[in-house]
Amino acid sequence: MNYNDVKFLQSIQSYPAVSILLSTHRTAPENQQDPIRVKNLVDEAKERLQQNFSNRELSPVLKQLEQAVESIDYPHTLDGLAIFANHELHRVYYHPFPFRDRVIVDETFATRDLVFALNRTPRYWVLSLSEQSTSLFSGILDELEEVRNPDFPLTHGGPGGGSKLPGGEGINTSAYRDDHHRQFFRKADEALKPFMATDPLPLVLVGIDRYFSFFNEVSEHKDAIIATLSGNYDKTSAHDLGKLVYPLVQEALAEQRQQALEKLENAVGAQLCASGIEQAWRAAQEGRGELLLVNAEFHYPARVDQSGMKLIATDDLDDIEVMDDAVDELIESVMAKGGKVVFVDDDKTLADHQQVALILRY
Repeated sequence: MNYNDVKFLQSIQSYPAVSILLSTHRTAPENQQDPIRVKNLVDEAKERLQQNFSNRELSPVLKQLEQAVESIDYPHTLDGLAIFANHELHRVYYHPFPFRDRVIVDETFATRDLVFALNRTPRYWVLSLSEQSTSLFSGILDELEEVRNPDFPLTHGGPGGGSKLPGGEGINTSAYRDDHHRQFFRKADEALKPFMATDPLPLVLVGIDRYFSFFNEVSEHKDAIIATLSGNYDKTSAHDLGKLVYPLVQEALAEQRQQALEKLENAVGAQLCASGIEQAWRAAQEGRGELLLVNAEFHYPARVDQSGMKLIATDDLDDIEVMDDAVDELIESVMAKGGKVVFVDDDKTLADHQQVALILRY
């Protein structure tokens, strides 16, 4: 799942919208109970629906829900499962993090847990550079999922790739091959652009050093690269590649975190820092947020005043105007305006900033 999936789900308003979330298991014998637990939650959803709708009204929704359940690949589930269905569509997503088991029937799909996971779990893109098949993967923790669309995977069919290099006197075949590799990787970088535009995550490159050099010459995304895995991994599965890449991602993110804390110290001295979620919220709405540092475990239920600029803390989560967690909304606001987010994993590092600090552009 990525932000496009979440935004799609959030764009749908159709009652009844059924959301089923539950924890699942990767291995036997624990995963043998997952189909039973799914069935029990589906039965609960049906019972709740039948209290408010006739069988004729429910028929399309139940059909979509049944199709969703039939599509679940239980041997390949991860730690969490999200099922969504209404009268005209269904979606199933596997997640490398657990959910609290529950059924939600509402006018919209329940996406808060998904937003939380996407915001606070290390995610990244992996671009595997190869003339055989340049592939793009979406990464979350150590799990990779290959992107398959009209652009990816991308195969080099030109000279030095799928076709032979020209011969003849006076032709520098090495330079000719290298130039066509640059053209190919420029095409790969262009195909990457819409993904980076809608979900600007850190980028990891995989491939041989020569390909890294070509890509860096032509890429518009050099600043997003946080790590490289050198070698030929054309035949490596997504599962195995994720295990190799994620330690590099963790190391790079730890370094980014340290650099961000040093930048925060300088910003405080220059009076370019908003401390605490309420100050950070106002600055973010004004588009001043450059880099948000936040405790990954910090939550803040709140409502927004009529101006949209002020947060009001509350514990009344039953109020439809209350945000379950304003931190998630703050994160999305900063990112939507071109800012970046760095998480810390303890209560001490940002204690002087009430667990939230926003470095300002001005």
